[in-house]
Amino acid sequence: MGGRLMDGDMVTAAAKAATLIESLPWLKHFHGRIMVVKFGGNAMVDDELKRSFAADMVYLRHVGIRPVVVHGGGPQISAALAERGIASTFLGGYRVTTPEVFEVVREVLTGQVSGELASLIDEHGDFAQALPGDEGLFTGRRRGALIGGVPADLGLVGDVVGVDVRPILELLDAGRIPVVSSIAPDQAEPGQSLNVNADAAAAALAVALQAAKLVILTNVAGLYRDWPDESSLISVIPAEELRGLLPRLESGMIPKMTACLDAVDGGVEKAAIIDGRTPHSILLEVFTQGGVGTEVVR
Repeated sequence: MGGRLMDGDMVTAAAKAATLIESLPWLKHFHGRIMVVKFGGNAMVDDELKRSFAADMVYLRHVGIRPVVVHGGGPQISAALAERGIASTFLGGYRVTTPEVFEVVREVLTGQVSGELASLIDEHGDFAQALPGDEGLFTGRRRGALIGGVPADLGLVGDVVGVDVRPILELLDAGRIPVVSSIAPDQAEPGQSLNVNADAAAAALAVALQAAKLVILTNVAGLYRDWPDESSLISVIPAEELRGLLPRLESGMIPKMTACLDAVDGGVEKAAIIDGRTPHSILLEVFTQGGVGTEVVR
């Protein structure tokens, strides 16, 4: 513990106390409830941000919130493919996933990313439990893409069409923090799994768990009504307004905002995208009145 506060420190201490008091209604609102957090953006590749994210998940758990982490691993997958001399090909924003590519996807997601994040969380206690999405959690169905109006084959790429929440609830009831990788078994081909968009997987899981909130980490400050005008950052947007705005968004924002919209349409109270480049941005989003980023509400 530190020493006693001197007079010159009291202003700073008072500001900290005000922040703690500001968090009180949110602590009461979210206590005992599930929050699904999609881990991505710079937080996924910056060591300091990874550690702050892990600490945030443990903080949420200690104040009575039940966090569930869902992650992808695009940068790590691309790096691993490059190391093996395998080209990364994208169509319509999706990674074309051949059987050879999928082996790398699964290795990176369930081994490297899940393992590292679970280890960072466990630096604060025995909390994390990695759970591959294709081990009794998700059910998937293959999807294609339209490129210039022509159907394109994406290979082993799919959507989540079913969720069995029992494995997650068992872990939460045991006081654990589930760390879920975004792969799903193909319902049409037993023994084959699919590469699933992590934003969409997080939304599907949040709906199935009846989560109080979905939070998606990304590399921007939030949703802009008129990008690149930074003064047009939207703090809160109703689902119906977002639905009308969606076709005009930058292509990279569409999957994230669609996930938020799907979550709210499915019964999740609120969904937000926040800037994962800011340390502890999740705590600012959850426990302050203004939050950070953009929140989608019903």
